Amino acid sequence: MSTVTDALKALYADEGDAHALDTAASLLAADRTGAVDAELARRGEEFVRTLWTRGWQPADLVRTARRELSDEHVRLLAGLVRSQTAGYERLPHRWQAQIDALDDLTAWKAPDRFSYATAVLELYRLLVRLPRLDAVGPVPGEALPPAAVGEPKTLTRIRALLAKAEATTYAEEAEALTAKAQELMARHSLDEATLAAGAPSPETPGAVRIGVDPPYEQAKAILLDAVATANHCRAVWNEAFGFSTVVGFEADLEAVELLYTSLLVQGTAAMTRAEAEQRAGGRKRTKSFRQSFLLAYANRLGARLAATSRRVAAEVPTLLPALASREVAVAARTDELFPETRATRVRGAWDEAGWTHGTSAADRAGLSTPPARRKLHP
Repeated sequence: MSTVTDALKALYADEGDAHALDTAASLLAADRTGAVDAELARRGEEFVRTLWTRGWQPADLVRTARRELSDEHVRLLAGLVRSQTAGYERLPHRWQAQIDALDDLTAWKAPDRFSYATAVLELYRLLVRLPRLDAVGPVPGEALPPAAVGEPKTLTRIRALLAKAEATTYAEEAEALTAKAQELMARHSLDEATLAAGAPSPETPGAVRIGVDPPYEQAKAILLDAVATANHCRAVWNEAFGFSTVVGFEADLEAVELLYTSLLVQGTAAMTRAEAEQRAGGRKRTKSFRQSFLLAYANRLGARLAATSRRVAAEVPTLLPALASREVAVAARTDELFPETRATRVRGAWDEAGWTHGTSAADRAGLSTPPARRKLHP
């Protein structure tokens, strides 16, 4: 029996025992052969590979490690993910971007072997406890659809418009740029519906997970729900693991990711400016101000996004049946993935000034009735 096996048995023998971790780490630290470190790394890669088959993706693991552990654990995990995925000829769609996001996480150099062993075992203990998630795509090693060549020109234009909206310091310019981006998104969705109506494709709704991180995660989840609903998708929030799963057709999913990220950046910047104005006026702002600001921002934007989509769709009434068919398919896929969902009321204090400033910021962002299908209720 190997030292690593002995250590893992000691760790899991009594997880409620505060001394189990120290005992297991001491076993590993005392064995200074290179074989121990190699086997420990191999076991970690096995844990990661198992989690791929249980529905997890790199960004999900990193997000959870950040929430539950510390920086050294995240860096250890990043190394495991890189080494485990390096051997695949091609990765599923979106995986490479998630792995590239780990580039800033350098390897962790522990001060001593006991500290290193302790951190590794703490990470492994978290990994083996993670539950199964609903799969949102293939895993490495499975058959993959043909790789897309480049990005549709419309998405490239949307990306550029949103980048300008985030960069400008002029509210009117940001409003015009963001509104144009949503209009392009709506027209892009119509183009997809046109193709489907003319020659039905085998494409079915897919899904993507988008991080919804604290603080004020409920307000952020409502914002993502609003963006998704306005763009013919559905969003389901998993509070425990800090993400929402967005279900929809691929072109719409790409657009939702872009717009949500941009609106969150714009909203956070607007909230910071509003707080500075309040402090300059001698009024101290609190957590309730920020929570109310983001809730109002999400609520108002949802209405404006939806209004833009309805206006664009009304320009081509002959496509309404095709759009309705696609939305039915998205709803069916959502119900298949999540047969049990529940509405959640937003917790938190109310601040009138925060709500007023958040509504104004949403108007400036340019994109007002709440989405018809809402998983969360303020």
